[in-house]
Amino acid sequence: MSHSRRLFKRIATVLTCILILFALIAGFRNRGAFLVTADQHGQRLLDRGEFDAAAEVFEDPFRRAVALSRTGDFKRAASMFSTIPGPEAAFNHANMLVMLGEYEPAVKRYDRALELRPDWQPAVKNRAIAAGRAARLKTEGGEMTGGKLGADEIVFDQTSSSSNSSDDNEETVKGESLSDSELQAIWLRQVQTTPRDFLKSKFSFQEAMRDQEPADDE
Repeated sequence: MSHSRRLFKRIATVLTCILILFALIAGFRNRGAFLVTADQHGQRLLDRGEFDAAAEVFEDPFRRAVALSRTGDFKRAASMFSTIPGPEAAFNHANMLVMLGEYEPAVKRYDRALELRPDWQPAVKNRAIAAGRAARLKTEGGEMTGGKLGADEIVFDQTSSSSNSSDDNEETVKGESLSDSELQAIWLRQVQTTPRDFLKSKFSFQEAMRDQEPADDE
């Protein structure tokens, strides 16, 4: 009888230890969940392509503006970028203005980005495009919706902001013309997800055209 009691106590002790271990593991998991910030959660949503949800979750205004740009809400994104200091925000603000067809204000914002970061090639190139479209708008008059911009004028930056630019890192699309919607599809990829990081995408006319085509499986 005494032996049975000792055995029972040992079994009870082992089971108690197991239960305590499981409780500790669950506690660490819950603690980890609570330690995830709103911006970390928003970044995960952004990475999964859930842009609307990310825009609602982000607390950081820069990241929220990026998420808004991904939803296609260029007006709200432009408004938010306009309140954020720094060359990256000025650059992204200018990009949003281009997508809204506000070319002259975009040129001024590219100028601001270049004041803060002289000789920044993405801003230099995009400023030239915006200035060209502003000049054409004055010449042709009215809106340029559906208009064409010679693709020889477009040079897409393929480097991160931390890398050195070179002729090998530039790709000029030739032989075709891009519509406003196709140009927007490409420029949207230039919006930075963080203040020091460009989205790494291969900018090409073929990719832009693929993005304009409806998915077969939808």
